[in-house]
Amino acid sequence: QHKDAYQVILDGVKGGAKEKRLAAQFIPKFFRHFPELADSAINAQLDLCEDEDVSIRRQAIKELPQFATGDNLPRVADILTQLLQSDDSAEFNLVNNALLSIFKMDAKGTLGGLFSQILQGEDIVRERAIKFLSTKLKTLPEEVMTKEVEEFILTESKKVLEDVTGEEFVLFMKILSGLKSLQTVSGRQQLVELVAEQADLEQTFNPSDPDCVDRLLQCTRQAVPLFSKNVHSTKFVTYFCEHVLPNLSSLTTPVEGLDIQLEVLKLLAEMSSFCGDMEKLESNLKKLFDKLLEYMPLPPEEAENGENAGNEEPKLQFSYVECLLYSFHQLGRKLPDFLTAKLNAEKLKDFKIRLQYFARGLQVYIRQLRLALQGKTGEALKTEENKIKVVALKITNNINVLIKDLFHIPPSYKSTVTLSWKPVQKADASQKRASEDTTSSSPPKKASAGPKRDARQIYNPPSGKYSSNLSSFSYGKLG
Repeated sequence: QHKDAYQVILDGVKGGAKEKRLAAQFIPKFFRHFPELADSAINAQLDLCEDEDVSIRRQAIKELPQFATGDNLPRVADILTQLLQSDDSAEFNLVNNALLSIFKMDAKGTLGGLFSQILQGEDIVRERAIKFLSTKLKTLPEEVMTKEVEEFILTESKKVLEDVTGEEFVLFMKILSGLKSLQTVSGRQQLVELVAEQADLEQTFNPSDPDCVDRLLQCTRQAVPLFSKNVHSTKFVTYFCEHVLPNLSSLTTPVEGLDIQLEVLKLLAEMSSFCGDMEKLESNLKKLFDKLLEYMPLPPEEAENGENAGNEEPKLQFSYVECLLYSFHQLGRKLPDFLTAKLNAEKLKDFKIRLQYFARGLQVYIRQLRLALQGKTGEALKTEENKIKVVALKITNNINVLIKDLFHIPPSYKSTVTLSWKPVQKADASQKRASEDTTSSSPPKKASAGPKRDARQIYNPPSGKYSSNLSSFSYGKLG
């Protein structure tokens, strides 16, 4: 009846500022009455969204959700996604609000528009669309984020993950791990498989390629929080033992200032707690053992007068040893006779000498640290120097407990320690996670390696040849 009048309103987008402002309000207001002019109306509103006058643009964007009816909704979502590239903060917020409002009308349709631009849009649009999903999805109510919607997100995300940057991958893991349907044991297992595929664990590892190393680390960091007693880290631990450990000294990284070797060893230690049945367990324990020997030096030879023949004591790399000892301790539980039955007597004797020498240096350092921290509480412990000493004490105490286990005959693997860089969890929190992990709704959080022992006995090795000259030890990285 009033088609001609509506056409006049549409033509208003070609007029002056006043006509455009009116058009921005009235085109959406009467849109539903003229389905045959739907395309023309959306195109006219889109023209207003790109107007030079910021106030007109904002008005046009604010009204866009009114066009999101039926088959038009994915198109409106696509348009709004493109508009995320705006550098005007007020305009950008309007786009975000408009997208959220149409999400509540039709989540799958809105996601269709977003993923269309992520897969095919310009770089700036892709980047902002991914960030929109990573920050806004978790704010949506359960009635919007249905199981069907979450399945659609997973399916579309897999398409995007075929070609992503490291930063994009991290954001998508944040998106996916936040989905309720993927917070079950089977859901976390699915995510681990997705990460393993992204890490390309079937390919040959190239330690001299910084991008190859960086990709493995990025992927492993995303996988670690997903592991539990029911979601095993076996594939990753095996890859680290077989391909990364033997090349530890030649690893390169694009990240300036990163101790790449320590980073790798920390990740291996965290994963080792959740390793399942390993096909080549003895072979991989041997690789771990050999790497551990590299960081546990033999004592220097003594001259006839009882002094060291060498110029200086070997450097003790406590941080590295904590990681390697912990990993060896965790995997050793699966083959408890490795040290006694799989090593010849000479190699076992050599290992015991190294352990004893390291343990002696450890006792000196633990005493020095305790003395330095004695009586310090509150603010005094928050200085940078004292924070380093607190961490150092955690590291050395951990090594002490692990060495004590290995000195048992046969070796014991019963002690539990909390890795020095991990927060100490109360026993009841660990038990809670253990019980949750048997249900289908346990959250994707990594369990602690175990409660910290309340009273830790300091291991005092037997006295003998290597008890002198310990005060001159130089100490390596602490973490």
